[in-house]
Amino acid sequence: MVTVTGYAERTRKDGSTFIALEITGGVELIQSSTTGRYYATVRKCSIPSTFNAIVAEAMIGQKLPGEVVKVITEPYDFVNPRTGEIMKLQHSYAYSQDSKVENAIGHTRVHEVASI
Repeated sequence: MVTVTGYAERTRKDGSTFIALEITGGVELIQSSTTGRYYATVRKCSIPSTFNAIVAEAMIGQKLPGEVVKVITEPYDFVNPRTGEIMKLQHSYAYSQDSKVENAIGHTRVHEVASI
């Protein structure tokens, strides 16, 4: 299950706007590769909607079937907002309604997505 935790107004390339729902998956424990200690985290992503802001606001807190999955992407640079460190990443997170995902990497279920 995932939970709608917020929404944001986004702008398309043509200048028009739409509402994206922010969704959060369940808590998972991850082991740090540097310290070996565990920490709790959640996966988050956003999905486009046909809702206006009033409906999106009313959706906050609702639980939906599915999960937030890690997907492999083309490598890209990510700047850590807290430290300023530039990291090369090759994954992102996406919503999957199908809980029977075929491949797994570590604790992460992977679902191939053509485009994010």
